[in-house]
Amino acid sequence: MSIAAPGPRAAQPPLAPYARVKLYLKQQITEGAWLPGALMPSEADLVERFGVSRMTVNRALRELVSEGLVQRVQGVGSFVAQLARVSATLTLRDLHEEILERGHVHHALVHLQRRERAGAGLAERLGLERGDAVFHTLIVHHENGVAIQCEDRYVNPAAAPGYLDVDFTQTTPTHYLLEVAPIGEASYRIEATRPTAQEAQLLGIDESEPCLAVVRQTASRGVPVTIARLVHPGTRYCLEGRFQP
Repeated sequence: MSIAAPGPRAAQPPLAPYARVKLYLKQQITEGAWLPGALMPSEADLVERFGVSRMTVNRALRELVSEGLVQRVQGVGSFVAQLARVSATLTLRDLHEEILERGHVHHALVHLQRRERAGAGLAERLGLERGDAVFHTLIVHHENGVAIQCEDRYVNPAAAPGYLDVDFTQTTPTHYLLEVAPIGEASYRIEATRPTAQEAQLLGIDESEPCLAVVRQTASRGVPVTIARLVHPGTRYCLEGRFQP
């Protein structure tokens, strides 16, 4: 039995005019040519560059707005969206929202909420001087009455000056900080570990129980915002992720 050699590939149909404009803008954003908050080329510039109608350019921009990549301000122009909204769909989830999506009840116990003085290591990571003020919260989150996360968080007062005035039994630090300090950069370290004695006590588990610890640091417009250690009992929590370009 003989196998026929593959014939030539069919030519790909050309992109629609609006899709060409959209693809160009999306590539510039995702490749970092324009940073979050940057003013993008005007509609008139794009009309001239691509030789298309203003309606075509408008459609491309509308679709990028719906994907969370662009923000438009009437009379001013189009801007690259701050990454807080994009990152929230990629990696940053509000624990309260996660629990509600499962049809369960979330409540938080605030064990500590105060101003402290930053030590040398913490000050360096938050862009502060040693001895500068730093905000510190220690909160345990519960799902249907079961403790599932111990959140130990430090916040740069310059990034969120009203942080200590927030009632974190009614909202979460993640939700509040995403509103007041839109995230442009976030880094993570995830590890399997044993809880500290304090964490074990707050979570109601044995000190030998395996836990999943996430250390997360964020910045907004180049200014460090927060460092948080999030500890979850291994038998009570599953870390999941989703990528959506």
